[in-house]
Amino acid sequence: MGEKDIMDQEEIYSKVLRAGRRTYFFDVRSTKAGDYYLTITESKKFTHDDGSFHYKKHKIYLYKEDFTAFKEIMDEMMDYIIDEKGQEVISERHQKDFKKEEETSVGENGIAENFTDVDFDDI
Repeated sequence: MGEKDIMDQEEIYSKVLRAGRRTYFFDVRSTKAGDYYLTITESKKFTHDDGSFHYKKHKIYLYKEDFTAFKEIMDEMMDYIIDEKGQEVISERHQKDFKKEEETSVGENGIAENFTDVDFDDI
């Protein structure tokens, strides 16, 4: 049995949070001794110019002995951000209904071309 198969067997409970180009995976896993720990994985999609894409993943392992301190600091940091900047998301790019101002047209050669509409009066 491969290492991936062993990791799949250790997964106990999972939740997924999709947030734009990022996806967060929260997984409860089991140690060899039968205790549980938490993994948090951030997966971010990157698209290449040719339309192909890849994902970059970052993983955090949290063990029970660190839960209380981690949660306290996480709560403190989130409270600080909300107190300082409020609940409103400032960047349009992070709004759920954000649409990039890019249009596609078909060029003389029949190939789709992307362009952004720019108004030079604004410069």
